[in-house]
Amino acid sequence: MLKFTEKIFGWCFKLLMKLDFNETLAAYLSLTVNIIILGFISYIIYMVSRFFLVTIMAVVAKKTKTKFDDLLVSNETAKYISHLIPLIYIYKSVPIILEDFTSWEAIFSRLVAVYIVVLTLWVINSILKAIRDHLKTKSEYSDKPIDSYVQVIMILLWILGITIIVAKIFDVDPNTLFKTIGAVSAIIILIFRDSILGFVASVQVSINDMVRIGDWITMEKFGADGDVIEINLSTVKVRNFDHTTTTIPTYSLISDSFRNWRGMISSDGRRIKRHISIKTSSIKFLNEEELEEYKKIHLLKNYIEKKVKDINAHNKTHSIDKSLAINGRNLTNLGLFRKYLTAYLENYPGLNKDMLLMVRHLQPTDKGIPIEIYAFSKDKRWLNYEYIMSDIFDHVIASVSYFDLEVFELPSGKNAVSEA
Repeated sequence: MLKFTEKIFGWCFKLLMKLDFNETLAAYLSLTVNIIILGFISYIIYMVSRFFLVTIMAVVAKKTKTKFDDLLVSNETAKYISHLIPLIYIYKSVPIILEDFTSWEAIFSRLVAVYIVVLTLWVINSILKAIRDHLKTKSEYSDKPIDSYVQVIMILLWILGITIIVAKIFDVDPNTLFKTIGAVSAIIILIFRDSILGFVASVQVSINDMVRIGDWITMEKFGADGDVIEINLSTVKVRNFDHTTTTIPTYSLISDSFRNWRGMISSDGRRIKRHISIKTSSIKFLNEEELEEYKKIHLLKNYIEKKVKDINAHNKTHSIDKSLAINGRNLTNLGLFRKYLTAYLENYPGLNKDMLLMVRHLQPTDKGIPIEIYAFSKDKRWLNYEYIMSDIFDHVIASVSYFDLEVFELPSGKNAVSEA
């Protein structure tokens, strides 16, 4: 192969010398022709290798049952390899073409070598991504941090690659370079500790997509509650909702806990989770006269009629003595209130009915029985969200008295004195 290459790039200079050209002029003209020939041959090698690699890999991917080769195709592994093959040919040909131009040869050889190293890392990266995607399809690896493993491997490979690049550019022995770096690494880490931590953190934040500019984040440790406006090597700037600015060390995003509200903003609704406390002493069973009165509430009429029918049938079947209200099945004012709130929320236009919606009891406390509303508003904008939530609870609080219930309030002022 080497002799063939020498014949391809050596004929022009010999021909020009036979035609009595000046040696310098012949050398430059020969160089120009050789560069054109090299470009043409490299392009042909690239097209042929790309055609065969991409085609063969695509055909194999279709015929095999495994998904790994499909992932190699989707990650463009063949494409990167097809770039690498002509580049290696160029690297081998440069010393022959620039034999009489030693200074140029050194520069171009190093540049091509650097590109080969970078391209090799891209090939390895695409293969590792294919392996990562393949392992994620396996149930036994579903809970494993495969992304982290790939990142660590690539970081080590990039360190090795950068070392080789530096050694090539400055013509230094890689072993010597590694020894030098090892000797001064302790001093470098001591001096540039914050920068190194920030760099590692910014890489992890970027790769794991933990924070983006424009995200709403909350980090109580630093008093941050607002939108991210800047992310750099050492700090993340957050503009809080009170228009102050909080600066957070970048490495704190991976060492401490924080809340990112992006998921909520990109979802179909914003959660409403709030309760009111009902006085325990105001809860009671309902008699027939009271149920007839509650039938006037439009949202409860059909429910009460159906429920009363079912309860009466049950009590009659089991010969329940209804001289005491506690016997058998009964409706309570709190139960009707919960049912009313559920029906009210189901008809409220500002809520997303495709997401979870419920009214529930929480654990009774010394402040009564909490009745919690758990739902999601369609509008996620802060101002509109607060309006929707306030509108719902205005109605909820005003509705309590219609069910002969009371909202628990701690005694204060004159009430506290009279109760004492």
